[in-house]
Amino acid sequence: MANVESLCAQLLRFDTTNRGHGDAEGERDAAEFVAGVLAGAGIEPLILESAPRRTNVVARVPGTDPTLPALLVQGHLDVVPADAADWTVPPFAGEIRDGYLWGRGAVDMKDFIAMVLCALADGLTPRRDLVLAFVADEEDRGEYGAHWLTAEHRDLFDGCVAAISESGGYTYHVPAADGSVKRLYPVGTAERGTAHMRLTARGRAGHASRPNHENAVVRLIDALHRIAAHTWPVTLTPTVEAFLVRTGEALGVEVDLSDVEGTVARLGPAAKLVEPTIRNSTTPTMLDAGYKVNVIPSLAQAQIDTRTLPGTEEQLLAGLDELLGPDITREFVANQPAVQAPVDSPWFSAMADALRAQDPDAVVVPYCMGGGTDAKAFSPLGIACYGFAPLWLPEGFPYRAMAHGVDERVPVKGLHFGKQVLEHFLTHC
Repeated sequence: MANVESLCAQLLRFDTTNRGHGDAEGERDAAEFVAGVLAGAGIEPLILESAPRRTNVVARVPGTDPTLPALLVQGHLDVVPADAADWTVPPFAGEIRDGYLWGRGAVDMKDFIAMVLCALADGLTPRRDLVLAFVADEEDRGEYGAHWLTAEHRDLFDGCVAAISESGGYTYHVPAADGSVKRLYPVGTAERGTAHMRLTARGRAGHASRPNHENAVVRLIDALHRIAAHTWPVTLTPTVEAFLVRTGEALGVEVDLSDVEGTVARLGPAAKLVEPTIRNSTTPTMLDAGYKVNVIPSLAQAQIDTRTLPGTEEQLLAGLDELLGPDITREFVANQPAVQAPVDSPWFSAMADALRAQDPDAVVVPYCMGGGTDAKAFSPLGIACYGFAPLWLPEGFPYRAMAHGVDERVPVKGLHFGKQVLEHFLTHC
């Protein structure tokens, strides 16, 4: 029987840091390791490079019922940077300490890849065909990974109607109204769209000592202030509504969909799962203007990070144009639409059944991810994408601070739980 923590530790020892803008190279070594594990399990891997050492691994695993449509199981091999000086354990040591496996990527998301590989190495035979895609570049723009694969190798995903990947199926301990502690397991059925925009203000250049009412910097700052001060309206998407209703019921909390903010406030710690996704967001993050302190420039630019709920992009852009005013133009630096999968579906039911098989008291609820994943590449292919990377977590464990954080780690017990849940799901779904 394969050892999931050992396999995960080996993956963590590959430095697959993605510094962005094409600056990454460690994915090749990790991909070759993954391909070797698959080959050892009798599965033929296909290694595809979008650029030198920007490597993806794709494979197809036949199921016992060839009449069923296929399931995509996808995860990314790259990780965000980690400064070893800040860490208790070296970030690429893959060290087990105090019941936890430490390392960059331990929860984002080499744990999931290790659980899948370990299940296959143990001889898992899925009910339906699986298409495996372990990809590069998710931590930047996906141009060398999922987006490249779906553009250049679309046929590899023929027949896939659903997918599972990161950011869902983990334990979330929440106090209920009766004093008990409930174990929520949020499963991602949606994620907000990601639109990075460049704003450009134009004006009249001149000497900084003279009055100038057409100062591009001032125009830009005024527009950014309006954006930062604006509160976008609450929007109830199917996923968010289902989360509120089902979580409220489990916790014994009053749910009033006409007062979403009041309902969220009554959820206690569970509110953190839904707060970012009851409305859109526009966050200024970058500024660029001027070349000399005594010169008023004719142009000033900024970038804003915009997140849109499913079905709201057109409305948000119209509101944003009103906030910008006539002197500011906008353009997309990147634009990936929101993702929405069916909440009530056989897929979701199978995930809930698999979680309850290992934790009979599991309360499985849908939720919307505030950020983005490679689901944005696969969803346009007509694939219903779910965040389902099951993991048992002890009470008090700061899971949401782990991804991209210092001292990222995963409980070894959680890896074994997740592997068992995935085995149940893949053999029954």
